[in-house]
Amino acid sequence: MRTGLLGGSFNPAHGGHRRITLFAMDALGLDEAWWLVSPRNPLKAAKGMAPLSARVSSARKQARRAPVRVTAIEQQLGTRYTADTLRQLARRYPKRQFVWLMGSDNLAQFHLWRDWRLIARTMPIAVIARPGYDADAMTSPAMAWLRRYRVPAARLRKRGRWSAPALVFLRFDPDPRSATARRKAWPDWAAAYAAATPRDAVTHRPIKHDSMADIREGIGV
Repeated sequence: MRTGLLGGSFNPAHGGHRRITLFAMDALGLDEAWWLVSPRNPLKAAKGMAPLSARVSSARKQARRAPVRVTAIEQQLGTRYTADTLRQLARRYPKRQFVWLMGSDNLAQFHLWRDWRLIARTMPIAVIARPGYDADAMTSPAMAWLRRYRVPAARLRKRGRWSAPALVFLRFDPDPRSATARRKAWPDWAAAYAAATPRDAVTHRPIKHDSMADIREGIGV
């Protein structure tokens, strides 16, 4: 199974997440994608961050009828950093070929993530263009190192075994939707999921209801 991994806060999930995921799946010939909903992204302020159960529920709604699994597996793995999470996923699911999906906004700050070179060596990375961030991404410190590993999307579409490091750029019509805009339009969105008890689509375990005091560092650094 060729599986794309898209990590983030999903605070809340929106149609843009779905659109870029389906686009990446088609461009790379993926069988499915996992949305890794982070307990807490330390690069984002805790203020305004909805409970994990609400964010997972919003993601499940957006992923409906798509080959996308919503998971908070980092909570169960007990990992604190993306590099550790991805390494454990690769070990736990050796029959899957993973590719890390991220927007160009994340590539622009990728050098701030802990062990970012280890992430690049763990699995291929596909970067999806985002309006206003491409210039910063292309001139970032991480790109200076990753540039030598850039490959065309057609190479990942081949059904042979992938190797890493490998960097692919995917470009499509920009999608202006964002979680920030969604929160401004609907500040109390999380209240709609207050009673939700979502189940993890990968581990099939119920998602624990967290409080802000319990949230750890998570996917993103």
